[in-house]
Amino acid sequence: MTSYDANAEGFFGEFGGRFVPPHLEEPMAEVARAWAEAKADPTFLGEYERLLTLYAGRPSVLFPADNLTRHVGGARIYLKREDLNHTGSHKINHCLGEALLAKRMGKKKLIAETGAGQHGVALATAAAYMGLECEIHMGAIDVAKQHPNVVRMEMLGAKVVPVEFGGRSLKEAVDSAFDTYARDFEDVFFGIGSVVGPDPYPSMVREFQSVVGREAREARSCRSRAVCRTPRSRASVEGRMRWACSAASSTTRASRSTASSRPARASRCPAVTLRR
Repeated sequence: MTSYDANAEGFFGEFGGRFVPPHLEEPMAEVARAWAEAKADPTFLGEYERLLTLYAGRPSVLFPADNLTRHVGGARIYLKREDLNHTGSHKINHCLGEALLAKRMGKKKLIAETGAGQHGVALATAAAYMGLECEIHMGAIDVAKQHPNVVRMEMLGAKVVPVEFGGRSLKEAVDSAFDTYARDFEDVFFGIGSVVGPDPYPSMVREFQSVVGREAREARSCRSRAVCRTPRSRASVEGRMRWACSAASSTTRASRSTASSRPARASRCPAVTLRR
């Protein structure tokens, strides 16, 4: 059987590992230890679930792309609408997790790279929520092309560093951000934005983003053709919030509002029963 978990050295088979300068070996090991402890801590996981639900707006919609399905033919096509999350992409999923972990570790600042700016905006948002400083390195070409995202990051309190060397794009932004982190890492958490980099980042980002697949699988149990919103876990539903389908969103809103006297409409889509 193939294992999709990294071994003790951070390898996925022949790939992976932790290749960093000697003076960063201990800081990376510190992140690995903190992540191992956090992912086994119900309090940490509960707070992460709470933020995904109440702050990021999850679960995201699984939308039946009827027009595209008719045009292409064959399999029925669905779109997982991650663009409807707070900040407009899937990036908020791991940025909230990384910021929460940084706060747990006692770090004071988040630093990262960004290309088009979605990762930068999401990390700046998470940093602002957690009360952390934020520094985003961005290629000078991307700064010009994606100026609205630069404005958003700065409005959120982040320092945007234009990178002027080399190709002045994402590759150089990564180098610039990591070089800055390598020179000042004591109170800084490096917020990698993809399933890349030294261990434990590939495993960490993968786990934070796995919410997308879990929600999509749960949505398959919704038998109606209505657009579905499905819960991620029993802990995120029972005792706090009951998610079924967007067709029942009026029911949810009515149950929260004591002032409303309008009867809630019944859901056309049954609630998802989660496995215990």
